[in-house]
Amino acid sequence: MEKRELVIIGAGPAGLAAAVYGRRAGLDTLILEKGIAGGQINITDEIENWPGTIHSTGSELGEAFRKHAEHFKAEFRSCTVNKIELRSGSKIVVTDQGEIEAEAVILATGASFRKLGCPGEAEFTGAGVSYCAVCDAAFFEGETIAVVGGGNVAVEEAGYLTKFADKVYVIHRRDEWRADRFATEQALANPKIVPIWNSVVQSIEGEGVVEKLVLRNVKSGDISDLPVAGCFVFVGTEPNVSYLKPDNSLVEQAKGGWIVTNDRMETNVEGIFAAGDIRDKYLRQVVTAAGDGAVAAMAAYAYISGQLHLRSVLIEPEEVIALFTSSIEQRQIDLQVQAEKFAKESGKKIAFIDGYRNGKMAEKLGIAKLPALIEMKKGAMARCEEPKTIEDVKKFVG
Repeated sequence: MEKRELVIIGAGPAGLAAAVYGRRAGLDTLILEKGIAGGQINITDEIENWPGTIHSTGSELGEAFRKHAEHFKAEFRSCTVNKIELRSGSKIVVTDQGEIEAEAVILATGASFRKLGCPGEAEFTGAGVSYCAVCDAAFFEGETIAVVGGGNVAVEEAGYLTKFADKVYVIHRRDEWRADRFATEQALANPKIVPIWNSVVQSIEGEGVVEKLVLRNVKSGDISDLPVAGCFVFVGTEPNVSYLKPDNSLVEQAKGGWIVTNDRMETNVEGIFAAGDIRDKYLRQVVTAAGDGAVAAMAAYAYISGQLHLRSVLIEPEEVIALFTSSIEQRQIDLQVQAEKFAKESGKKIAFIDGYRNGKMAEKLGIAKLPALIEMKKGAMARCEEPKTIEDVKKFVG
């Protein structure tokens, strides 16, 4: 089976930033992507909020990201990831081209906007149809536009859009929004926001750019035209997580399937990280995705380095005695200092492991409480005791 240090699933801004940082840290880095590098930004016609770049198309920025990763010799592979499995502690990425064992995996497959599915939506995406107010609002200065949706995101983004557009229609299939009371009251008090109730978008039309929406009233069946310069669709976003096992059995996921991480981008599964729009997070933008990718790569580097060190110290030697202590407990710190002095003076070999920082390794070895003295023989635990004093350490070492 192919073995790699760092496998990144997804080549959007998060995955490509992770590749740059991973390669610069010296990791053997493989990026798996079934589409075009750049991810969702490829469907964005104009990007004006990437720091240092006043104007760029999404595809231009995506290509620049890819070239940056290629410059540092990251390897790209076009394939479909079917699933990730944990086998005897190893992380196995199963693709349509074979299996890969990885020291660490970064999940960076992003998210997809839920579509209306009406005629014209795909044709005018990037030419008047948008799924991101922060990205595209400024292009509709002084225009009349429409928002489709009735949840908090739709109603709140409609308010944001009024900072640029002269009029914002909010089209919803029911006779009231699903947004919370505060968001609803704010929107209804805004003179630039005009609700259109009990209606759905039947088609989006125009010559080259969006010029009008064709609406259907769900109660009366009446068809009407709504002249607008743009249409913002906020009917939901969903993470691209079909390759993960169902029922949250691989990594912890929040409601809707978003992956839960800490600020180091670590999931609840050791050695599996997540970055970018796939995460349960507040803001999903190119710049935040790239930042996530950088953090995930450096956290993966620290994890891999730690695993390789521990493997060389504990698993690979024929026989080794190790003292696990907590670096945040003063009594245990004092014990380690005494043990280090004893080892130096007696010539006894003892490996010293920070059991607080390497808690998962301690857990794997079956160490339930710190401090712990263990003897490993050919990679297997031979004995384990809890030392209370330096005399206990001396007796154990013999």
